[in-house]
Amino acid sequence: MGAPAAAGVATASSKSWVTDFLLLAAIWGSSFLFMRMGAVEFGALPTAAVRVAIAALFLLPLVWLRGLLPELRKHWRRTFLVGLLNSGIPFAFIAFALLSISTGLASILNATVPMFGALIAWLWLKDRLTAWRIAGLAIGFAGVALLAWDQASFKPTASGMAPGWAVLACLLACICYGISASYTKRYLSGLPPLVTAAGSQLGATLGLALPALWLWPARMPGASAWLALLAVGVVCTGIAYIVFFRLIENAGPQRALSVTFVVPVFAVLYGVLFLGESVTPWMVGCAAVIVCGTALATGLLQPGRQR
Repeated sequence: MGAPAAAGVATASSKSWVTDFLLLAAIWGSSFLFMRMGAVEFGALPTAAVRVAIAALFLLPLVWLRGLLPELRKHWRRTFLVGLLNSGIPFAFIAFALLSISTGLASILNATVPMFGALIAWLWLKDRLTAWRIAGLAIGFAGVALLAWDQASFKPTASGMAPGWAVLACLLACICYGISASYTKRYLSGLPPLVTAAGSQLGATLGLALPALWLWPARMPGASAWLALLAVGVVCTGIAYIVFFRLIENAGPQRALSVTFVVPVFAVLYGVLFLGESVTPWMVGCAAVIVCGTALATGLLQPGRQR
C-alpha cells in the first residue's frame, strides 16, 4: 500500500472523499471544545471513558439493525484493539492535555497525525518514502519542536498543570492514531466501517471502564459537562468514526489522516468564539511549518510533479 495507490483510490471516488473529508474536519474540530468542557468537571480518564461509552451505545443498535452483529463477533479482537489505539488511549491523553493548554494548540499538535502515520506506514507497511517525503518528515518534526519549545515548561501553572506534559500527551495520542490507521488498513480492510467503528468504541469502553470508575469525580458533573460529552460521544465519535473508517477504506490511511490539516481551522475558530481563546503569531507560524512538512511527508504535496 503506497501513497500513489491511495491517491488513485481517492481519485476514483473524489466527490465522496471531499464531502467526507470536510464533514469530518468540521466535526472533529468541535471535539476539542466539547472535550475541554467535559474534562474540567469529569477529569481526563472519565471524560474519555464516557465519550467512547456513549459512542458505543449509539453505534451498537445500528450494527444490530443492519444485521452486522455476526461480522462484529467475527472480528471483535481486532476491532477492540483498534478501539484502544484509536480512541481509548488517545482520548485520555487529549483530555489530560486540554486541562492545561488551549484547544487551538492541542488541535495544531494533532495535525502531526498524518506525519506519524506516514512514518509508521513506512516502517510497518513498507510504504515508499521519496526524498521529498523524508524532507517533509524533517520539516514537520522541526515545526513540532518549535511549537513544543514555546510550551516546554514542566513547571505547574496557575491551573496546577504543566504545559510540557500536555504537549507530550498530545504527541503520544498522535502516535497512537498513526499506529491504528496502519493496523486498520492491514487487518480490517474490507470490513464495513460501521462494524469497525462500533467494535472499536466498545473495545475502548471496556478498556477504560475500570480506570474511569476508580478516578470518577467525587462531585457529580453538571448538565453542561454531560451535554458536552453527549455531543462528543454521538457526533464527534459515533458518527465521525463511521466517516473516518470509510475514508481509510476508500482513500487509504494517509489520505484519511490528512483531515487533521483542516481540523485546527475549525478548532481554533470554535475556541475563539466559545472559549475566548487567543491565537498567537508563533502558533500560526509553527502550524504552517507542520502542515507543509506533513503535506510533503504524506505525498499530498509533490514538488516538481507534472500535473
